[in-house]
Amino acid sequence: MEQKGKSIASLAASIQTGALDPRDLIEETLDAIGNYPDQAIFTCLTPERARTEAEASSSRIRDGRCLGLLDGVPFAWKDLFDVEGVTTTAGSVALADQPPATEDADVVRSLAAAGMVSVGKTNMSEFAFSGLGLNPHYGTPRNPASVNDDRITGGSSSGSAAAVAAGLVPAAMGTDTGGSIRIPAAFNGIVGYKATRGRYSMKGVYPLATSLDSLGPLCRTVQDAVWIDAAMRNLTAPQIARRSLVRQRFVIADTVFFDSAEEGVVKVFEAAVERLARAGAVIRRQAFPVISDIFALMAERGPLVTAEAFALHKERLSGPDAARMDPRVVARARFGERITLPDYLHILERRQAMQAAFAAALAPGEWVLTPTLPHVAPLIEPLRQDDDLFFAMNGKTLRNTLIGNFLDWCGVSLPCGFGDAGMPVGLLLSGLPNSDDDLLATALSAEAVVRGER
Repeated sequence: MEQKGKSIASLAASIQTGALDPRDLIEETLDAIGNYPDQAIFTCLTPERARTEAEASSSRIRDGRCLGLLDGVPFAWKDLFDVEGVTTTAGSVALADQPPATEDADVVRSLAAAGMVSVGKTNMSEFAFSGLGLNPHYGTPRNPASVNDDRITGGSSSGSAAAVAAGLVPAAMGTDTGGSIRIPAAFNGIVGYKATRGRYSMKGVYPLATSLDSLGPLCRTVQDAVWIDAAMRNLTAPQIARRSLVRQRFVIADTVFFDSAEEGVVKVFEAAVERLARAGAVIRRQAFPVISDIFALMAERGPLVTAEAFALHKERLSGPDAARMDPRVVARARFGERITLPDYLHILERRQAMQAAFAAALAPGEWVLTPTLPHVAPLIEPLRQDDDLFFAMNGKTLRNTLIGNFLDWCGVSLPCGFGDAGMPVGLLLSGLPNSDDDLLATALSAEAVVRGER
């Protein structure tokens, strides 16, 4: 029986009952990846490790020693995560000649301890520094939701999103500094959960901007995200229960999020909002001037992500490695040289004040509802050919999601319908820092309504 495209929960049911052997599942998974037309989704596979882990899982289950819900389930890692014996390239040939990792990243170790089977590394924007997902070194993954034209998957977790959307693995790990989980989730019609920064260990994860970097899975359902979240925190089982939508309070943030949004995006977003209201949710709309202040601060002092990315890559940008990098990444990172130390400290101070101002403007127990993105996935080729178009589209694509990173929100992007060219649209459910458990509990109940399944 083909398992392609099934959720973790569906696979787990078959594995736990013995109807599906993890060894057979991993062979089917590796075969599907190897025969898939788009070979730019993965940068490398780890078949030896995958077969060893699948064999161990199969043996445990036969002996009645199953590790839990995730035992035997395949998983893929964005190429920012250290996997023992594999070089972490961060999507760049500049790191390709570095020695292999000597140990797993902490979260890789945590999911392995839960029995998940690592199949390989997924492609990404070089050094995670783009929301579009183009990569001139390892190829650009194509959006599986587009049947006629090659469209982007979004970045920077491009390969992770494509691997899940194509049904090659049920889930894959992403990172999110300005939207790199939620953007590709929305573009590909899957679920993307960005945790509050610091919810998981970052040891063994290649950084971009440590003040903003966060982690989370891309998967087929919120239930799958809940299970993965628990394992990443070394819990033996999830501790999150569904929360009723009746009298659950949501606020639609009217500031910035809808600017220049495609009509099709707004239409399906508003239809999802109506379904939530019919399900008993209480929904209001509010302008939040502090959100406009974020972009004014960026225009005045520069983006926080750029300042920290430049500091990270300063030596690389001034040395021979710069010629090996994507010129667009080099150009964006070098902009950070203009951001002075007083600018940087001012940004951090204002950021803290803005976080407090937004929290004060939100009613207790309220969640923020917005379109994940103002547009559907654009075509690849025009972006590849035109630098001006690339930078403009990159800014537009990152605009909605970077707000959550700056304000340190957690967030879940849920598929809510289809817009122009029949491409997926995402609805973003966001919450204040460290409200992750309640956010996931609410998303569990909201998902079917947002998708239009009930």
